[in-house]
Amino acid sequence: MDRSLKVQAGAIKTRNVLTRAERIARLKEIDRFDPEANIVGMAKTRVPKVSLKRKKKVKKEDDAK
Repeated sequence: MDRSLKVQAGAIKTRNVLTRAERIARLKEIDRFDPEANIVGMAKTRVPKVSLKRKKKVKKEDDAK
């Protein structure tokens, strides 16, 4: 893949849809997964929002003044 086509890490947005495997894993975490239930009627889950922390700029004081 060409370097110009790659997406930078900061440009990744949160997805609003989870894959089936991600939904099952999330339901298992909150103890709402029922292996006997129909997959079509699977319970809804909230999508966790991931925010990237920005580094604070450190001000350098000039000693030459």
